[in-house]
Amino acid sequence: MKRLKIGNRGEGLVSHVGFVLLAFVIIALFLAVTPVFLQKQQLDTYANELCRTAEISGRVDEETNKRSKELQEQTGLTPKVDWSSNGKIQLGNKITVTLKSTYDIGFGGFGSYPITLVSKASGKSEVYWK
Repeated sequence: MKRLKIGNRGEGLVSHVGFVLLAFVIIALFLAVTPVFLQKQQLDTYANELCRTAEISGRVDEETNKRSKELQEQTGLTPKVDWSSNGKIQLGNKITVTLKSTYDIGFGGFGSYPITLVSKASGKSEVYWK
């Protein structure tokens, strides 16, 4: 007939609580890290747009600065912008822009961890200067 197993009561409950706790920790980590990837993607788009503006105009000056301000308003990012060269850039010469920004990941009351995001874009000038 049936025998009752005495002494195994509640054993499964303890292991399930551990799995649920682990699942919540993984979800919290995912929610804390996801914004970093979104900001990195926005920074890449920012760099590509800025580089394209320099390619079309054939120079790095007020036009690229104006475009940078427009992109800052659209994205809310304020990265440090470094160009490989300034002024007029001859047809076919390479243009490279490097953007650097920091993002703080906060894990609740455990602290804040700054992460430096770097994005590069390059292209060639499309303007012939006499």
